[in-house]
Amino acid sequence: MTTAPPAPPTAGDPSAATSSTPTSVSASRLIGAPAQQLFDLVADPTMHPVIDGSGSVRRVKGSARKLALGDRFTANMRIGVPYVIANTVVEYAEGRRIAWAHLGGWRWRWEFEELEPVDGEPITRVTETYDWSTSRAGSSYATLFGRDRKNQEAMTRSLNRLAAYVAHSGQPL
Repeated sequence: MTTAPPAPPTAGDPSAATSSTPTSVSASRLIGAPAQQLFDLVADPTMHPVIDGSGSVRRVKGSARKLALGDRFTANMRIGVPYVIANTVVEYAEGRRIAWAHLGGWRWRWEFEELEPVDGEPITRVTETYDWSTSRAGSSYATLFGRDRKNQEAMTRSLNRLAAYVAHSGQPL
């Protein structure tokens, strides 16, 4: 008998969480998939428009590929007005962590912690962090305009979109 993987968390679900420090905000949730599978999806920049919960990532230039430390990728974005931004992978631990930053220094970090299987099904705690500790604009920018709160809400949506993508076997959302 096959059991279904854990259902995606909903509002108020203890498997979803948020946290913050003076220079970062994070969102986490449990996803019923192996850590490596989730890592590979996030490490492919062409997947970013699919999983982005902010609605700002429009398109990533280039073809599907797996990023590594030092790799660069460019994204067409829109927050009010369209713009293009280049990012560089600044942290990398295969299957466990990847982070990129742009010229402004803000980092977006994804961490994957595979937990004990539930009823034989893989489960991974995925955490996305918006970290402005390395920002060239100083730490006040993120909080002054509410970017910390807005990014935390968008990261929660990104995690939900990642979970939905995996649950629907890679079908478009």
